[in-house]
Amino acid sequence: QVHIVESGGDLVQAGGSLKLACAASGSTFILNNIGWYRQAPGKERELVAAIDSVDAVNYADSAKGRFTISRVRSKNTVYLQMDSLKPEDTAVYYCKGILWRTAYWGQGTQVTVSS
Repeated sequence: QVHIVESGGDLVQAGGSLKLACAASGSTFILNNIGWYRQAPGKERELVAAIDSVDAVNYADSAKGRFTISRVRSKNTVYLQMDSLKPEDTAVYYCKGILWRTAYWGQGTQVTVSS
């Protein structure tokens, strides 16, 4: 059975950094397509960054230049390095993996950026 677990969320001051981790179990293939999403209170969930099977990455405009997605297959983990954090980055961050057309979501990790 596939499981995804996010970690690394915290309270940080504006301008600070956090590194989120998305650990997958039950399948190594699910790491081939991973996306980081976030949902702020009262807003829809939005894609922040994604990485595919050939290491092509995609970022939301709000994340470009500040966030970096990476993958360590030996650890079955995808990371999201977030630098120069802003209060508007405050949200619950979720990881989604796709395997055989089925989407698997983690429970999310809270990121709070204080001004």
